[in-house]
Amino acid sequence: MDESVFSIVSSFVRGRNVLFAQANFSPLYVDYYLHLKDNRIEMQPVVDELLKTALAAFALHCVSRPRNEVLAWTINFQDPLLNLFLGGDTETGAVVGRAFTENIKEAEENVFYQEVVKGNKPLHRSVVPFEGSDPLAAVESFYERSEQRPARFFRLDAETFAILSAHPDYDREWFANLGVEDVRNLSETEEVNPLETRLVKWRCGCNQIRILETLLPVWRQSPDELFLGEELIEVNCPRCAEKYRISREMMEAFEQSLNEPSGDSRDS
Repeated sequence: MDESVFSIVSSFVRGRNVLFAQANFSPLYVDYYLHLKDNRIEMQPVVDELLKTALAAFALHCVSRPRNEVLAWTINFQDPLLNLFLGGDTETGAVVGRAFTENIKEAEENVFYQEVVKGNKPLHRSVVPFEGSDPLAAVESFYERSEQRPARFFRLDAETFAILSAHPDYDREWFANLGVEDVRNLSETEEVNPLETRLVKWRCGCNQIRILETLLPVWRQSPDELFLGEELIEVNCPRCAEKYRISREMMEAFEQSLNEPSGDSRDS
């Protein structure tokens, strides 16, 4: 599938000390829906809307972060009972997401998880509870409790979203009282200076080799346990749910390729 790359401009609101970015996410949603069609994935309307909203918030978060981070969000809702997964790379601009609606553990509260790797540093994980069933409110709770600085997310129309994230000495009263119309007209009422442009695209990065690598430990331990008597199984990517058809012959050939010596051998 061809990737629809689009750009998001980050700006600084002078005098308010706030970072601002907005985008229409139609190109991202086109690739998302093509992905669902190609993989025969059906989404309930309420789940579809929650995931699209979360994708927009995640992409806006990514473009406001340094370029050396690999990020993953899991947003657990108890009503409706589901998990939303978002993954991305701030260097390449790739973002991806999927919804999990089966075998979700019931709990007393919603929980927002972030895992981030910055360059060669160890993985860092944040866990934040939140209330309600709005992904934008969930992300705002994460910012307030984990990022130690507030951010506000706005839906400006069906497919256009914006983020305003606070920097030191920001105008607290102005920030707290912002409404949707204020954000729509921000460039007319405030001094908004562009800082940088980032490219964003729907991309998981999964492929058949990675799926085979994931299945290899189970295959080596018990091929019958993996295939359950079948010659062919269908495996979903855990990040984007893309479907891969894997046969016993493919697993055998992949394992054999790993056992073959690499490099050029020379007679001594």
